[in-house]
Amino acid sequence: MAVVASAQEGLRSAGKATILQLRAPQLTTRELEGEASGLAAASPVTVVISSRCDVALAVRAAGVNLPERDIGVGHARKILGERLIGRSVHSLEAALQAEADGADYVIFGPVWSSESHPDGIPAGVEALSQVAHALRIPVLAIGGVTEERIAECHSAGAAGFAAIRLFQ
Repeated sequence: MAVVASAQEGLRSAGKATILQLRAPQLTTRELEGEASGLAAASPVTVVISSRCDVALAVRAAGVNLPERDIGVGHARKILGERLIGRSVHSLEAALQAEADGADYVIFGPVWSSESHPDGIPAGVEALSQVAHALRIPVLAIGGVTEERIAECHSAGAAGFAAIRLFQ
């Protein structure tokens, strides 16, 4: 399982990914709706929208991915029903809570340093392994994932990975 966390390269990268996540916090809601609508309609793979349950519903996306600071998984589930709900987490405790709250998957990291989030403190592969082995739902690694590190993510127990630069 792989996620592209950016819309710009989304459709060109769809052949490598199993889920596309539209993450465009700089866009207005109307701009996001336009991008999401086009992506959801044209993508050959599942599309989730970052943070916006309303936009996901409006464009008939498969679901959302929620950062830790976002609304709770339970509240999102009330809005989205059976659609996919992922939660981006930075600790084992947050991952366990996301699973208990009903998330379908978690994105854990940053595992390594990442240019897209330079202030993030890398958790490391051991922390990824702890999270992956503690949860029953899929855990995706994020943060500094490169072609060379994909096997290490899988060896640690991750179901897959999420990346931006890897797909550009």
